Amino acid sequence: MKYDEIMQRLKSLSDPEAVKGMARFGINPENTYGVSIPNLRKIAKEAGKDHALAQELWASGVHEARVLAGMVDDPKLVSEAQMEAWVKDFDSWDVCDQVCMNLFDKVPLAWRKVSEWSQREEEFVKRAAFALIACFAWHDKSAEDERFIAFLPVITKGATDERNFVKKAVNWALRHIGKRNRNLNRAAIETAKEIQGIDSKAARWIAADALRELTGEAVQKRLAGGKM
Repeated sequence: MKYDEIMQRLKSLSDPEAVKGMARFGINPENTYGVSIPNLRKIAKEAGKDHALAQELWASGVHEARVLAGMVDDPKLVSEAQMEAWVKDFDSWDVCDQVCMNLFDKVPLAWRKVSEWSQREEEFVKRAAFALIACFAWHDKSAEDERFIAFLPVITKGATDERNFVKKAVNWALRHIGKRNRNLNRAAIETAKEIQGIDSKAARWIAADALRELTGEAVQKRLAGGKM
């Protein structure tokens, strides 16, 4: 599929009511058509992997085209310069999360980007760091526990950021590490208890929410192999 054909398709699927609904969930409504993720996945499947097309889609500045760019790009061709350029353009939590989930977490140097981006001040750059941790914990089945344990101090440090889109990503990262296996569950619970003692409203919320899930029956039963 060509760029013009895709943009035409996105316009034909536009839904102003969906845009209003997205805005209620904190999604930036600017340059947004209101196309659903299932529809974007369908287009991405038809388009196939295409690095050049991904660059064109990203440059359009259209919300859905940028989500689509992350779906069609080839992680083997993504450079550090591209990651830095795209992360600076993030202006909505869903674009941030979709690009991290569909593309960045498959780029080898993304592991290094976590510590760099977690120290940046821009809201969605910082969110990207913690979204990546969550995606690694979710998708990378072969990664050693030590790699995730190394992220726990980064999570503790990020827990005092009161901005909604950052604190929710910090919480997401901690919960996903803690759901990976029993060893990481214990480590994440310890970290959550440590965060609980920090004098910060965001930290207390992150810890309470993570502890509720990580110590809960559903997670504990799954990690124990269904035995309780």
